[in-house]
Amino acid sequence: MSSDDDERWIERDETSARDDDAEAEPIEIPFDRLSAAAQRGVIEEFVTREGTDYGHVEVSLEDKAASVRRQIERGEVVLLFDPKSERVNLVTRRERTRRAG
Repeated sequence: MSSDDDERWIERDETSARDDDAEAEPIEIPFDRLSAAAQRGVIEEFVTREGTDYGHVEVSLEDKAASVRRQIERGEVVLLFDPKSERVNLVTRRERTRRAG
């Protein structure tokens, strides 16, 4: 995905966006709305983050990514966009419900 695609992904008026961001809640983004490359990037970034330890067993990047993808496909994990930080994150549906409640 090119930087032009990034800019078109979320179009907004910068002035009103700054005012709205102070109170904006994370937005759930349907994962299938992302390109295959963007999906792969989000998943790989997530599974390679600091603190994603799998214990004493070595798990390959491919296996970690496949596991996360299956959880997304089952609806157990959702993609959230945080307008405040302008970042995306994968969270469990349970965590999403707890945050919204």
